[in-house]
Amino acid sequence: MEVHCTRPGCPRPLNIFTDLDNTATLRTVQQKFCTTCGMPLLLAGRYLPSKLLGQGGFGAAFLARDRYTPTMRSCVVKQFQPSGDLNPQQLEVAQGLFEREALVLESLGNKHPQIPDLLAFFEINVPSPAAGKASSFFYLVQELIDGENLEEEMERRGPFSEAEIREVLQAILPVLQFVHDNQSIHRDIKPSNIMRRRDGRLFLLDFGAVKQVTATAGMSASKGSTGIYSMGFAPPEQMRGDVVYPATDLYALGVTCVTLLTGKQPNELYDAYRNTWDWQSHTTVGDRLRQILDKLLQPTPSQRFQSADEVVDALNQGGAPGRSPASPATSGGAAAMPAPSPTSTSLQSSSSAPNTSPPPAQAVPAQPIAAQAQAQSLAPAKAAQAKPAAPPMPLMEYLTSAAFTGAEGGLLAIALISLFGTTMVNPVFWIPWLGIVGALLFAQSRRWLDWKDILLLAIITFLVVMFMPWFNTAITGNPWAIIPILAILTGLVAIVVGILFRLIYLLVSKLL
Repeated sequence: MEVHCTRPGCPRPLNIFTDLDNTATLRTVQQKFCTTCGMPLLLAGRYLPSKLLGQGGFGAAFLARDRYTPTMRSCVVKQFQPSGDLNPQQLEVAQGLFEREALVLESLGNKHPQIPDLLAFFEINVPSPAAGKASSFFYLVQELIDGENLEEEMERRGPFSEAEIREVLQAILPVLQFVHDNQSIHRDIKPSNIMRRRDGRLFLLDFGAVKQVTATAGMSASKGSTGIYSMGFAPPEQMRGDVVYPATDLYALGVTCVTLLTGKQPNELYDAYRNTWDWQSHTTVGDRLRQILDKLLQPTPSQRFQSADEVVDALNQGGAPGRSPASPATSGGAAAMPAPSPTSTSLQSSSSAPNTSPPPAQAVPAQPIAAQAQAQSLAPAKAAQAKPAAPPMPLMEYLTSAAFTGAEGGLLAIALISLFGTTMVNPVFWIPWLGIVGALLFAQSRRWLDWKDILLLAIITFLVVMFMPWFNTAITGNPWAIIPILAILTGLVAIVVGILFRLIYLLVSKLL
């Protein structure tokens, strides 16, 4: 078994222990140590890091296994080590902040199905390679979300459609409302912090305390505080270090949507000369969504929507978005709230160093946020009611899927006719053929198969039909000349049929 050392700078972090391949040994062994630097490898005696997921200036994230669960489930272990040499008082402050943030994470993630669960947090003290010194390492263990974040998804398949942006908004807005109702501000909404699990469910990531600990405990007094934000996604008040609001997260969500719609980075969409967002020249959306996004991107918090629920209502209603109420800082509504949880890098992706801003203004005491949503127990039901119809596939993905299905269908037809010794008019052929092709179509529509899976499946099917005689007895003649041509022809026919179906669908949808 491979076990990855978590000590920063370890020259050979990968360790191989053949005895851990035995499940009984794996469950009972007391400890293992890095063969290079001596770092304990079984974290808290329980978690075995196996792969480095990402690394940055303040720590790293590892794929790990929990050996104290029946299935040895996978999880994410995120490590943090404060930068610089901390004195005992600073280390105590850092540890206290880390523990407080872990409590916030537990109260959010373990109560909402679209926020990863916090599984554990702990500190490990180990001897340093330098004689006479000890090093402290902080760890968070979170649920593993097996999927792809929206930034990776956009890079893989191109800009999102309007329907897909509506889907993202309807899925993430109830999560934000829950976060805000629990007296927290996320402060780092961006495509890489929204993960789509393999079953299609969207998750909001990055509620870690790592950067907060670094900014507070790892900076000298002369440098002041450090603002944590992602350049381009943070609104003006956050970049100035001022008090943040629920509308701060909504601004970042608006930037996230326009980057996904256009496939461009925020600096390519923001006109610094005119101090405005110029995203509409790069894409086309309906008036309703355009008005909502423009309101989310207003520079002043009071001009934006004041809650995630307001955005959901605007999406579901037919009228234009109304003018926002007065700023929470000046009205009698929800009071301005300092963020108790500046974010860290995603557990599923690489860490990165934060941007810095001027010292934040003195935060006003946190006030209860005005209730604008149902209790958390009703949030999933509300999200389900607001969920839009599934968006159509992008054109290139759609045509690729059609070509694969057609070619695969042709190869399967040869194989089934050869196996059953029947003809295409016999139900013995049609029943299994339709079942297999239908399963392929369903798997592609749910995106259970990506392009690598499709390519591998097509190659395997082609080789099986080509080189195993009992799968091509229906072919009279040279298989090398007939089978590839037949696969290409059926793929082309499927593309033509797919294009006609899509045109008819679009025409009918326009008329209705």
